[in-house]
Amino acid sequence: MLVPLDQKGRINEPELRRFIDWLIASGVHGLFPNGSTGEFTRLTSEERQTIGAITCDQAQGRVPVVIGCAEASIDETLKASEAYRKMGARAVAIVAPFYFPLKPASVLEYFRQLAEGAMIDVLLYNMPLFANPINLKSIEELSEIPRIIGIKDSSGDLPFMMRMIQNIRPHRSDFTFLTGWDPLVVPMMMAGAHGGVNAVSDVAPELTRKMYDTFMAGKLEDAMRLQYRVLRLFDRLFTDQNFPDGFRNGVGARGFDFGSGRQPSGLSISNETADAMCAEIVELTRVE
Repeated sequence: MLVPLDQKGRINEPELRRFIDWLIASGVHGLFPNGSTGEFTRLTSEERQTIGAITCDQAQGRVPVVIGCAEASIDETLKASEAYRKMGARAVAIVAPFYFPLKPASVLEYFRQLAEGAMIDVLLYNMPLFANPINLKSIEELSEIPRIIGIKDSSGDLPFMMRMIQNIRPHRSDFTFLTGWDPLVVPMMMAGAHGGVNAVSDVAPELTRKMYDTFMAGKLEDAMRLQYRVLRLFDRLFTDQNFPDGFRNGVGARGFDFGSGRQPSGLSISNETADAMCAEIVELTRVE
Protein backbone atom coordinates (compact mmCIF):
# COMPACT_ATOMS: atom_id res chain seq x y z
CA MET A 1 0.00 0.00 0.00
CA LEU A 2 1.09 3.50 -0.88
CA VAL A 3 0.78 6.21 1.77
CA PRO A 4 -0.92 9.54 0.97
CA LEU A 5 0.84 12.62 2.32
CA ASP A 6 -0.57 16.13 2.65
CA GLN A 7 1.14 19.34 1.54
CA LYS A 8 3.24 19.38 4.73
CA GLY A 9 4.40 15.79 4.24
CA ARG A 10 2.19 14.37 6.99
CA ILE A 11 0.11 11.20 6.69
CA ASN A 12 -3.19 12.14 5.08
CA GLU A 13 -5.50 10.02 7.20
CA PRO A 14 -8.82 10.80 5.49
CA GLU A 15 -7.35 9.97 2.07
CA LEU A 16 -5.72 6.81 3.42
CA ARG A 17 -9.05 5.62 4.82
CA ARG A 18 -10.79 6.41 1.51
CA PHE A 19 -8.08 4.52 -0.34
CA ILE A 20 -8.44 1.46 1.90
CA ASP A 21 -12.20 1.36 1.31
CA TRP A 22 -11.64 1.60 -2.45
CA LEU A 23 -9.06 -1.21 -2.45
CA ILE A 24 -11.40 -3.51 -0.53
CA ALA A 25 -14.39 -2.59 -2.71
CA SER A 26 -12.22 -3.27 -5.78
CA GLY A 27 -11.61 -6.85 -4.67
CA VAL A 28 -8.21 -7.11 -3.01
CA HIS A 29 -7.88 -10.14 -0.75
CA GLY A 30 -5.79 -8.34 1.86
CA LEU A 31 -3.87 -5.20 2.78
CA PHE A 32 -0.10 -4.80 3.14
CA PRO A 33 0.96 -1.46 4.65
CA ASN A 34 4.56 -0.49 5.47
CA GLY A 35 6.17 -2.29 2.56
CA SER A 36 8.60 -1.03 -0.06
CA THR A 37 5.89 0.73 -2.07
CA GLY A 38 4.79 2.37 1.17
CA GLU A 39 8.31 3.83 1.57
CA PHE A 40 8.59 2.46 5.10
CA THR A 41 12.23 3.54 5.46
CA ARG A 42 11.17 7.18 4.98
CA LEU A 43 8.71 7.00 7.87
CA THR A 44 9.37 7.13 11.59
CA SER A 45 8.55 4.16 13.80
CA GLU A 46 5.62 6.13 15.19
CA GLU A 47 4.32 6.88 11.70
CA ARG A 48 4.56 3.23 10.70
CA GLN A 49 2.49 2.26 13.71
CA THR A 50 -0.01 5.01 12.93
CA ILE A 51 -0.41 3.62 9.40
CA GLY A 52 -0.84 0.11 10.80
CA ALA A 53 -3.47 1.28 13.26
CA ILE A 54 -5.42 3.21 10.62
CA THR A 55 -5.34 0.27 8.23
CA CYS A 56 -6.56 -2.27 10.79
CA ASP A 57 -9.24 0.10 12.03
CA GLN A 58 -10.54 0.94 8.57
CA ALA A 59 -10.42 -2.67 7.36
CA GLN A 60 -12.65 -3.75 10.27
CA GLY A 61 -11.92 -7.40 9.56
CA ARG A 62 -13.22 -7.24 5.99
CA VAL A 63 -9.86 -8.50 4.73
CA PRO A 64 -6.73 -9.63 6.60
CA VAL A 65 -3.99 -7.08 7.22
CA VAL A 66 -0.32 -8.07 7.02
CA ILE A 67 1.89 -5.23 8.21
CA GLY A 68 5.49 -4.65 7.20
CA CYS A 69 7.57 -4.75 10.36
CA ALA A 70 11.22 -3.84 9.96
CA GLU A 71 12.91 -1.81 12.66
CA ALA A 72 16.57 -1.15 13.38
CA SER A 73 17.06 -4.10 15.73
CA ILE A 74 15.50 -7.40 16.75
CA ASP A 75 14.17 -5.93 20.00
CA GLU A 76 12.52 -2.98 18.26
CA THR A 77 11.06 -5.24 15.57
CA LEU A 78 9.58 -7.50 18.25
CA LYS A 79 8.08 -4.50 20.05
CA ALA A 80 6.52 -3.28 16.81
CA SER A 81 5.21 -6.76 15.98
CA GLU A 82 3.47 -6.92 19.36
CA ALA A 83 1.90 -3.51 18.75
CA TYR A 84 0.61 -4.70 15.38
CA ARG A 85 -0.77 -7.88 16.97
CA LYS A 86 -2.78 -5.79 19.41
CA MET A 87 -4.09 -3.67 16.53
CA GLY A 88 -5.55 -6.78 14.93
CA ALA A 89 -3.02 -7.58 12.21
CA ARG A 90 -3.16 -11.13 10.83
CA ALA A 91 0.64 -11.30 10.55
CA VAL A 92 3.74 -9.18 10.18
CA ALA A 93 6.00 -9.24 7.14
CA ILE A 94 9.66 -8.93 8.02
CA VAL A 95 12.32 -8.10 5.48
CA ALA A 96 15.91 -9.23 5.98
CA PRO A 97 18.28 -6.64 7.48
CA PHE A 98 19.27 -3.95 5.01
CA TYR A 99 22.25 -1.58 4.52
CA PHE A 100 24.88 -3.83 6.12
CA PRO A 101 25.66 -6.94 4.01
CA LEU A 102 25.31 -10.14 6.03
CA LYS A 103 26.32 -13.75 5.53
CA PRO A 104 23.44 -16.22 5.01
CA ALA A 105 23.96 -17.71 8.48
CA SER A 106 23.41 -14.27 10.03
CA VAL A 107 20.23 -13.69 8.05
CA LEU A 108 18.98 -17.10 9.16
CA GLU A 109 19.71 -16.37 12.82
CA TYR A 110 17.97 -12.99 12.57
CA PHE A 111 14.73 -14.58 11.42
CA ARG A 112 15.04 -17.48 13.83
CA GLN A 113 15.24 -15.14 16.81
CA LEU A 114 12.33 -13.06 15.56
CA ALA A 115 10.15 -16.12 14.99
CA GLU A 116 10.94 -17.46 18.44
CA GLY A 117 10.17 -14.12 20.11
CA ALA A 118 7.12 -12.97 18.17
CA MET A 119 3.57 -13.55 19.42
CA ILE A 120 2.15 -13.02 15.94
CA ASP A 121 2.62 -15.01 12.72
CA VAL A 122 5.52 -13.98 10.51
CA LEU A 123 5.65 -13.71 6.71
CA LEU A 124 9.20 -13.75 5.38
CA TYR A 125 9.86 -10.88 2.96
CA ASN A 126 12.64 -11.56 0.47
CA MET A 127 13.54 -8.27 -1.25
CA PRO A 128 17.08 -8.68 -2.62
CA LEU A 129 16.84 -5.41 -4.55
CA PHE A 130 16.88 -3.48 -1.26
CA ALA A 131 17.95 -5.90 1.48
CA ASN A 132 20.06 -8.94 2.22
CA PRO A 133 18.67 -11.91 0.29
CA ILE A 134 17.26 -14.95 2.08
CA ASN A 135 18.78 -18.00 0.44
CA LEU A 136 16.93 -21.22 -0.30
CA LYS A 137 18.58 -23.27 2.47
CA SER A 138 17.61 -20.65 5.08
CA ILE A 139 14.00 -20.51 3.86
CA GLU A 140 13.79 -24.29 4.07
CA GLU A 141 15.04 -24.25 7.67
CA LEU A 142 12.77 -21.35 8.63
CA SER A 143 9.73 -23.11 7.14
CA GLU A 144 10.08 -25.68 9.92
CA ILE A 145 9.10 -23.00 12.47
CA PRO A 146 5.27 -23.00 12.82
CA ARG A 147 5.16 -19.25 13.53
CA ILE A 148 6.57 -18.55 10.05
CA ILE A 149 3.59 -18.98 7.76
CA GLY A 150 4.98 -18.15 4.33
CA ILE A 151 7.08 -15.87 2.16
CA LYS A 152 6.63 -12.88 -0.06
CA ASP A 153 9.42 -13.23 -2.61
CA SER A 154 10.16 -10.10 -4.64
CA SER A 155 13.22 -11.44 -6.44
CA GLY A 156 11.30 -12.10 -9.66
CA ASP A 157 13.26 -15.35 -9.93
CA LEU A 158 10.86 -18.01 -11.22
CA PRO A 159 13.22 -21.00 -10.79
CA PHE A 160 13.87 -19.83 -7.20
CA MET A 161 10.14 -19.88 -6.50
CA MET A 162 9.89 -23.35 -8.05
CA ARG A 163 12.73 -24.66 -5.89
CA MET A 164 11.12 -23.23 -2.75
CA ILE A 165 7.80 -24.87 -3.55
CA GLN A 166 9.46 -28.16 -4.50
CA ASN A 167 11.50 -28.35 -1.30
CA ILE A 168 9.02 -26.95 1.24
CA ARG A 169 5.50 -27.95 0.21
CA PRO A 170 5.95 -31.74 0.75
CA HIS A 171 6.54 -31.24 4.49
CA ARG A 172 4.68 -27.93 5.04
CA SER A 173 1.50 -27.91 2.97
CA ASP A 174 0.15 -24.80 4.73
CA PHE A 175 3.18 -22.63 3.86
CA THR A 176 2.08 -19.67 1.72
CA PHE A 177 4.06 -18.61 -1.37
CA LEU A 178 3.44 -15.09 -2.69
CA THR A 179 5.29 -13.21 -5.39
CA GLY A 180 6.11 -9.53 -5.11
CA TRP A 181 7.12 -9.19 -8.75
CA ASP A 182 4.15 -7.87 -10.71
CA PRO A 183 5.13 -9.01 -14.25
CA LEU A 184 5.24 -12.66 -13.18
CA VAL A 185 2.15 -13.26 -11.06
CA VAL A 186 0.49 -15.70 -13.47
CA PRO A 187 3.70 -17.62 -14.31
CA MET A 188 4.45 -17.84 -10.57
CA MET A 189 0.94 -19.19 -9.91
CA MET A 190 1.36 -21.68 -12.74
CA ALA A 191 4.46 -22.87 -10.88
CA GLY A 192 2.43 -23.28 -7.66
CA ALA A 193 2.49 -19.89 -5.90
CA HIS A 194 -0.72 -18.82 -4.18
CA GLY A 195 -0.83 -15.24 -5.47
CA GLY A 196 0.93 -11.91 -5.26
CA VAL A 197 1.49 -8.82 -3.16
CA ASN A 198 1.95 -6.25 -5.88
CA ALA A 199 2.44 -2.51 -6.31
CA VAL A 200 0.20 -2.47 -9.40
CA SER A 201 -2.72 -3.37 -7.14
CA ASP A 202 -2.46 0.15 -5.68
CA VAL A 203 -3.35 1.54 -9.10
CA ALA A 204 -5.40 -1.24 -10.69
CA PRO A 205 -6.84 -3.54 -8.01
CA GLU A 206 -9.70 -4.52 -10.33
CA LEU A 207 -7.23 -5.65 -12.99
CA THR A 208 -5.05 -7.75 -10.71
CA ARG A 209 -8.11 -9.32 -9.07
CA LYS A 210 -9.58 -10.20 -12.47
CA MET A 211 -6.23 -11.68 -13.53
CA TYR A 212 -6.21 -13.84 -10.37
CA ASP A 213 -9.83 -14.94 -10.77
CA THR A 214 -9.30 -15.75 -14.45
CA PHE A 215 -6.33 -17.93 -13.61
CA MET A 216 -8.23 -19.70 -10.81
CA ALA A 217 -11.05 -20.42 -13.26
CA GLY A 218 -8.56 -22.30 -15.42
CA LYS A 219 -8.59 -19.77 -18.27
CA LEU A 220 -4.83 -19.60 -18.68
CA GLU A 221 -4.70 -17.84 -22.05
CA ASP A 222 -7.05 -15.13 -20.83
CA ALA A 223 -5.07 -14.80 -17.60
CA MET A 224 -1.85 -14.33 -19.56
CA ARG A 225 -3.49 -11.64 -21.70
CA LEU A 226 -4.29 -9.79 -18.49
CA GLN A 227 -0.74 -10.44 -17.24
CA TYR A 228 0.61 -8.66 -20.33
CA ARG A 229 -1.56 -5.65 -19.48
CA VAL A 230 -0.19 -5.70 -15.95
CA LEU A 231 3.30 -5.84 -17.46
CA ARG A 232 2.64 -2.77 -19.60
CA LEU A 233 1.23 -0.89 -16.63
CA PHE A 234 4.11 -1.95 -14.40
CA ASP A 235 6.67 -0.80 -16.96
CA ARG A 236 4.89 2.55 -17.29
CA LEU A 237 4.84 3.10 -13.53
CA PHE A 238 8.18 1.56 -12.56
CA THR A 239 10.64 2.34 -15.34
CA ASP A 240 10.44 6.05 -16.15
CA GLN A 241 10.45 7.47 -12.62
CA ASN A 242 11.99 6.88 -9.23
CA PHE A 243 10.26 4.07 -7.37
CA PRO A 244 7.56 4.42 -6.12
CA ASP A 245 6.81 7.90 -7.54
CA GLY A 246 5.28 6.43 -10.69
CA PHE A 247 2.80 4.49 -8.60
CA ARG A 248 1.91 7.63 -6.65
CA ASN A 249 1.15 9.31 -9.97
CA GLY A 250 -0.81 6.25 -11.05
CA VAL A 251 -3.04 6.47 -7.99
CA GLY A 252 -3.53 10.14 -8.81
CA ALA A 253 -4.86 9.10 -12.21
CA ARG A 254 -7.44 6.98 -10.38
CA GLY A 255 -8.79 10.01 -8.51
CA PHE A 256 -6.75 10.11 -5.29
CA ASP A 257 -4.58 12.90 -3.90
CA PHE A 258 -1.45 11.22 -2.57
CA GLY A 259 0.84 14.23 -2.75
CA SER A 260 4.58 13.99 -3.25
CA GLY A 261 6.87 11.49 -1.57
CA ARG A 262 9.44 12.59 0.96
CA GLN A 263 12.41 12.05 -1.35
CA PRO A 264 12.81 15.03 -3.75
CA SER A 265 12.83 13.53 -7.23
CA GLY A 266 14.69 16.23 -9.15
CA LEU A 267 12.67 15.09 -12.16
CA SER A 268 10.05 17.04 -14.04
CA ILE A 269 7.63 16.22 -16.83
CA SER A 270 5.55 18.50 -19.01
CA ASN A 271 1.83 18.85 -18.51
CA GLU A 272 1.29 17.21 -21.90
CA THR A 273 3.40 14.19 -20.91
CA ALA A 274 1.63 13.93 -17.56
CA ASP A 275 -1.80 14.06 -19.23
CA ALA A 276 -0.79 11.40 -21.75
CA MET A 277 0.56 9.17 -18.99
CA CYS A 278 -2.65 9.51 -16.96
CA ALA A 279 -4.75 8.65 -19.99
CA GLU A 280 -2.63 5.56 -20.67
CA ILE A 281 -2.85 4.45 -17.04
CA VAL A 282 -6.63 4.81 -17.01
CA GLU A 283 -6.88 2.82 -20.24
CA LEU A 284 -4.68 0.01 -18.93
CA THR A 285 -6.63 -0.26 -15.68
CA ARG A 286 -9.99 -0.62 -17.43
CA VAL A 287 -11.64 -3.97 -16.76
CA GLU A 288 -14.37 -5.04 -19.16
